[in-house]
Amino acid sequence: MKATVVGLVTPHVLKVIDLARQAETGANVDWHVRDAALHTLRELGEQFNARELRVAYVKGLQSAIEDAGTRRAPAYVAALQTAFQLAVRELPKLD
Repeated sequence: MKATVVGLVTPHVLKVIDLARQAETGANVDWHVRDAALHTLRELGEQFNARELRVAYVKGLQSAIEDAGTRRAPAYVAALQTAFQLAVRELPKLD
């Protein structure tokens, strides 16, 4: 079975979405969100197409934020934004 960008990145984006859902219910997930994002960037960095995978991860997070819009609780969106901002900030450092 051939690994694809979507197949490699989607589980990582879904993990952050799951954490955002927990934040929406009142859980303090800030540390977990940051850890998940950094772990993902490191893990994707071990792949041959690391840059492409990391950019896809950032775009996936951005898409999740846009999809959440104003329909979700502020804590949900904030968790996604935390992961997105961290990933955007770390992306240039990882090349």
